[in-house]
Amino acid sequence: MFSATAIFSAGAVLLGLGTLTLRAPRTRVELLFAAIPMLFAIQQISEGIIWLTFRYESLQINIAMTYVFSFFSHVLWPIYVPMTVLLMESSVWRRRVLLVLVAAGVAVGAYLLYFLLVFPVVSRPSNQHIEYVSPHFFATATMMLYLLSTTVSPILSMHRMVRVFGVVAFLSFGASYYFYAIWFISVWCFFAALLSIVIYLQLTLRRNDSMSLLETDASIPI
Repeated sequence: MFSATAIFSAGAVLLGLGTLTLRAPRTRVELLFAAIPMLFAIQQISEGIIWLTFRYESLQINIAMTYVFSFFSHVLWPIYVPMTVLLMESSVWRRRVLLVLVAAGVAVGAYLLYFLLVFPVVSRPSNQHIEYVSPHFFATATMMLYLLSTTVSPILSMHRMVRVFGVVAFLSFGASYYFYAIWFISVWCFFAALLSIVIYLQLTLRRNDSMSLLETDASIPI
């Protein structure tokens, strides 16, 4: 059961994780991956504001924040996740497959963006959750492309913790849909904190491994 307090608490945790994670990258490419927890935080805070609009009946703010949240959930993630995984990848065959998944993510993101612009998206409280209502067609195909781009693309990565990110995302996707189908979008995004921890571990473990290698090289006599 979620509430404004729970969502804002998750947002605060994500802000902390996001700050730590943004300090970890060694390259610009890793910086894009490291930004995911901070983006999660913004998304969670927008949903916390949506909760407050129900209490204080702020229709205009509700509409604005509903579109902010929906842009993250519908448009940003299916494009951003496979793109960042691709940019960190050096394996040739993996890059080729990831290019296909990036294309799938762009396609589903553009498709969902069209429906966000053409049809109104509505958020409403429902059994201590938020239900997002936005009509679109070909729901099964859309869900499959979304799943491929956001969860399968990390699983294909050569980096161990990125693969863990993909597995956790896939399992949380399935659990959210099975137990909370009506509130799926809201509930699945709540797993962002767990996914952010995996991202932090990926970047810090890589940095520690690199530092250990440098120390080892420095200790070898010439």
